[in-house]
Amino acid sequence: MPLRKINPAAYDALLAEKIARYRADFAPFDLPEPHIARSAPLHYRLRAEFQIVRREGQVAYAMFNPDNPREAVPLETFPVASATICEMMPRLRDELQASELLKDYLFRVDFLSTLSGELLVTLVYKRPLRPLWEAAARDLAQRLNIQLIGRSRGQKLVLGRDWVEESFELEGRQLRYQQIEGAFSQPNGEVNRQMLAWACARADTLGGDLLELYCGNGNFTIALAPHYERVLATEMSKTSVHAAQYNLEANRVDNVKVVRISAEEFSEAYSGTKEFTRLAGIDLKGYRFSTVFVDPPRAGLDDGTLALVRGFDHILYISCNPETLKANVAALHDTHRIAAAAAFDQFPYTDHLECGLLLSRR
Repeated sequence: MPLRKINPAAYDALLAEKIARYRADFAPFDLPEPHIARSAPLHYRLRAEFQIVRREGQVAYAMFNPDNPREAVPLETFPVASATICEMMPRLRDELQASELLKDYLFRVDFLSTLSGELLVTLVYKRPLRPLWEAAARDLAQRLNIQLIGRSRGQKLVLGRDWVEESFELEGRQLRYQQIEGAFSQPNGEVNRQMLAWACARADTLGGDLLELYCGNGNFTIALAPHYERVLATEMSKTSVHAAQYNLEANRVDNVKVVRISAEEFSEAYSGTKEFTRLAGIDLKGYRFSTVFVDPPRAGLDDGTLALVRGFDHILYISCNPETLKANVAALHDTHRIAAAAAFDQFPYTDHLECGLLLSRR
């Protein structure tokens, strides 16, 4: 993770610049006035990863200098990290400093926290972990009341569990999500909650069934499910599919089927050009899809998936890359117009902007 310049006093101006670029880039497509989801200027990030360096015999957290990626810059705190992480950082550092077993050959510490206050810490080492390390680490996890994982090359020791459970209120529901160490989860929890609320508000009047591509751990799936009769969600990662199944059960959502299949493969199956055993028993033609929801990787939608989504009356699109989003909107512009827009500031103090669009058939 690179070190960034953090200046809360500049937050509003920096966000205004990003929104201005968004409006300008999408002006050719008649972008409606976007809903803007602001971030807290501090303590917004639920994940953080730090190198460990030695300074005058003391262990210290460090991040890389973006102007010199080989330079690790020691730091005392990281104010964009969640309050849970910031409070734990000095306590954990002091515990590591006091233990030769825990600090020797340690080169990275990863934190994963939640809005609800849970914390998982991963200690990454340059040599194999031995039984004496495990005993010391278990004692540490108990004293600090954290979930703890030890990693080295080809080795993973889980002391407790390798996931945290997020919990927050949305639309009068208390949602719960299993978030697994090493798997993707939304880094800005409060902005994620605003993303879910915006998507649900757009979906509220669309009705019918929902197809979701790239569903991950079910982040949007769980929130959107009550707004549709049935949901068919797809995802390639085994870890994410297992988490999505856990989350469906934890939230008592019973109108969703999750299939481990890529967007490209599903496009082939839906068009009838290829069959997949993973879709056995699922009557694709029996769904009354009104909407397709997509939250793709930075590369955006490939040509086959673009052809697939073109056949839907409504496309709910969350994008982490405005450039590929713009290219996809241009490709769909002859059949779909932008009915609603949003900007989600997941990453303050960077040029990154998460975007949301509802595209409706002309």
